[in-house]
Amino acid sequence: MSPARNSLTGLHRRIHLNRLLSKRGVLTRSQANAAILAGRVSVNGRVVRDPGQPVEESVRIAVDAEATITRPWRTILFHKPRGVMTTRSDPEGRETIYDVLGEAARGLVPVGRLDRATSGLLLLTSDTHLADRITDPGSAVSRVYVVSVRGRMTREDCERLEQGVVDNGEPIKADTVTLRKPSGRESHLVVTLTEGKNREIRRLFEAVGHPVTRLKRVALGGLALDDLKPGEWRELKAADVHRIFPILALVSFVSFVVNVL
Repeated sequence: MSPARNSLTGLHRRIHLNRLLSKRGVLTRSQANAAILAGRVSVNGRVVRDPGQPVEESVRIAVDAEATITRPWRTILFHKPRGVMTTRSDPEGRETIYDVLGEAARGLVPVGRLDRATSGLLLLTSDTHLADRITDPGSAVSRVYVVSVRGRMTREDCERLEQGVVDNGEPIKADTVTLRKPSGRESHLVVTLTEGKNREIRRLFEAVGHPVTRLKRVALGGLALDDLKPGEWRELKAADVHRIFPILALVSFVSFVVNVL
């Protein structure tokens, strides 16, 4: 077992100290920055004052001389309700995903984000490597949305979105746009993206004169929202994540296996 363990642990990557504290659920990123700069954080017994200091995930970290622990691998699939912020806290006091999930989200970070007016599938995980891989545009993970827009959409409009438009100098495009129900008042569509740029769907439809009135993400890669109601969540197994994201999750999944052997 030892040789395998030694060969696999080489896959572990170093991450910034402030990010590791956030990943362990000890402090938010901004709180970690302040604590590190104030000299309250030690790594393997030595005070570190650089929030961006690269460290191994297995290091011993203490905050105010109290040891922190590495939380077990967890990933959940959450149905984010409309009107909820994808942030840890909100300066305006608006409800966040952490308010909705409570203890279920302790030590987890969202994989990307959905804006306040968008509902649907959102992953949260303790595995920041997995989160980075899924959100990396180069990974081309598909995202499927059910969209309602103002006015009657045509097949020509859909083709234009698939060919691409330019918004504020930035080219954006949808992979597929399926028109489900056109009407003079409102049209309903299914849209698939792989890039995941900021407000991409809203920008696409605004470019063709049909502002989005409702937006819901129903699938991410091979994961589907299925019958989860807004505010509900379900636990995902590491083996299932590895199966659904075989290339993306390989290093993270191997690290998880090594940690539990």
